[in-house]
Amino acid sequence: MNPPLEAEAPSTSTDMLSQASSELNNLLQIISGASELLAEGAQEGDAAEHMAMLRTSIERAENLAASLARHAGGTIKKELMNPDIAGFIRDKSGLDSKAQKRTILLVDDEEMALTLVKRILSNAGFGVATTTSGFQCVDLVRKDPHLYDLVLLDLTMPFMDGEETFKRLREIRADLPVVLCTGFVQQERLTRLMTAGLAGFLRKPIAPDEIVSFVRSTLASIRYSRGGVDPHSVSLAI
Repeated sequence: MNPPLEAEAPSTSTDMLSQASSELNNLLQIISGASELLAEGAQEGDAAEHMAMLRTSIERAENLAASLARHAGGTIKKELMNPDIAGFIRDKSGLDSKAQKRTILLVDDEEMALTLVKRILSNAGFGVATTTSGFQCVDLVRKDPHLYDLVLLDLTMPFMDGEETFKRLREIRADLPVVLCTGFVQQERLTRLMTAGLAGFLRKPIAPDEIVSFVRSTLASIRYSRGGVDPHSVSLAI
């Protein structure tokens, strides 16, 4: 006899929670990024007070998003670096000169978030390329595998999601660092991706200075873990 329809409710409820958490964190990323950029020109009077109110609201919404993620079985970690490279972190004060010369490929189907993160990383001195789909990301890397020093990859995208994109990137260039930047991911799925070689993870929303700091640390750690090996001399798996 077929099980009652109610038996599917927990799975449906979990899916709804995960989607809601992902969407809420995406929106918070846009709001947080925009507010930080606006804050640069709003240091006095009412504008500064309004910015403080906005930051407080963002913090409250972040707590709600974290609660949703926890109930849906997702990770509540804010950031995570692959343990295989984390041990090579050096003093962050010495990372800027070389890290700022690197080129980052941003992949996210949310164009507003893409625009904001591009501006944040560009302002920090990175070269930045963007694309809104996994297919385009794979195509760009296939055409010039050594152009990019790191890929910042969203998970939830139509047609080809972040996990499939990551797998294809590994087939093209196994040593290309990929950091997953998403609003929601199941802990089990994240563990699987880290085991497969994901360089790191950032959970949206994440503040502009945290994005820059994490990208710099990841690039520097990978450089040290390779013992100074030039990635452009590494053979490809095409």
